[in-house]
Amino acid sequence: MGPLVPEVIGSQLNFIVALIVGIGFGFALEQAGFSTSKKLVGLFYGYDFTVLRVFFTAGVTAMLGVIALAHFGLLDVKLIYINPTFLWSAIVGGIIMGLGFVTGGFCPGTSVCAAAIGKIDGMIFVVGSFLGILAFAEGYPMFEGLYKAASWGNVQMFETLGISQSLFAFLLTFIAVAAFWFTAAIERRVNGKTGKGFHLSKVYLGLTGLAIIIGLTAFVLPDKREYMLKELANSSFVSSFNIEEMTSDELAFRLIDKDMNLQIIDLRSQKEFDSLGLPQSTRFDLENMFEKDAYKLLSLKDKKNVFIANDELTAKKGAILARELGYSNILVLKGGFNQFRKDILEFVMPTGKVNRNDVDTFRFRTNANQVMPVLMKENKLKHSSGEKQQVKRILGGC
Repeated sequence: MGPLVPEVIGSQLNFIVALIVGIGFGFALEQAGFSTSKKLVGLFYGYDFTVLRVFFTAGVTAMLGVIALAHFGLLDVKLIYINPTFLWSAIVGGIIMGLGFVTGGFCPGTSVCAAAIGKIDGMIFVVGSFLGILAFAEGYPMFEGLYKAASWGNVQMFETLGISQSLFAFLLTFIAVAAFWFTAAIERRVNGKTGKGFHLSKVYLGLTGLAIIIGLTAFVLPDKREYMLKELANSSFVSSFNIEEMTSDELAFRLIDKDMNLQIIDLRSQKEFDSLGLPQSTRFDLENMFEKDAYKLLSLKDKKNVFIANDELTAKKGAILARELGYSNILVLKGGFNQFRKDILEFVMPTGKVNRNDVDTFRFRTNANQVMPVLMKENKLKHSSGEKQQVKRILGGC
C-alpha cells in the first residue's frame, strides 16, 4: 500500500491510517456477508449476485471519483501506478483464480476476512494461497516466459478500445446498471420468487436514473490536462489572451539586483536549460504545470512568475496555463529568450549616432552583457552540484 498523502502524512502515521482503513474494509466485507463462502459462490450458481454488484459499484465509484478529482486538479493521474498488462498470464491467472474461487468459495481477500473471524475453511484457503505463492516463486524460472508473454505495457481500457475516457466511463456505468437489473431477474427465477416485475421497482428505477445521470457527468468533466493542452494548441486563442509582459532589460536588472521576489519558469528543453539557464529559474514543460512541484513553486505569495521560452508564443502558453490553473502574478518575457539573448547576452553597442533616449539603455546592456554570463555560470555550477528531487509514482493496490 502506497502513502495515502505523500509528504503530508509521515511514514509511521501512514501505517496507522492504513491499519484503520484495513480494519474498516474488513468490517465492511464481513457485514456484506463476504466471509461466507455460500454467499460468494452464489455468483456462479445464480442465486446471489451480491459480489457482482459490490465490485461493479466499487469500480464505477472509483472511476468517476478519479475523473472528477482529476478534472478539478485535486489528483495527478500521472502519479497513479497502473499495473502492466501481460495478456497470457492474465488469462491463465484468471482461470486458476476462477476455479479456486468456485471450488474453495473464497477469493484471497475474502478468505482472510473469513479466517479473521475463526472460520476453518477460510483458514485452509489462506494456507493454500500461501502454498500457491511459494510454488509460483520457486518455479518462476519455468513460468517466466508465460508470465511475461504478450506485454501490453501500462495500458488503460479506453485507450485499448480506442474510445474517449468519457465515453468508456458512461458505457461502464450503463453496463453496471444493466447487470444489476439482469442479475436481479436471474435471482428471482433461481430462487423461485414469483410476482410481476422486480421487487421495489420504483427504488430500482430511481437508482437506475441516478446512476445514468452520474455516468453522464463523465462527459461534462473531461480530463482537465487534455482539455487545456488542446486549447493551447490553438495559436489564435493563445495570441488573443492578454498576459502582462516583462522586457529583457527589466528581467536582466532584477536578476543582477538579485530580486528575491522573482521566479523564472523556463519552458525550453533540458539541454538548452543546462547550457544557458538563468539564475532563479526552474525548468518545466507544459505537462509539468499540472503537477505538485509546479503548485509548490507558483503558489508562493508575493512572487513574480515570469515564463520564458525561445519564442514568446510558447512562453505565453505556459503563462495562460498557469492563469487558468488559478495562479497569480504571471508574466511572460517579451520576445522570448531569443530576444533576451539578442538584447543582453549578445549585445553589441551600435555604431554611429545614438538616440539620446537610448543612451542609458545601451549603457545598462553593456554592463549586463558582462555580469549576466557570470551569474549564469554560478547558477549552472549550483544546479550541477545539487540533486533534484523528483516526484515518484505511488506503487500499491491489491
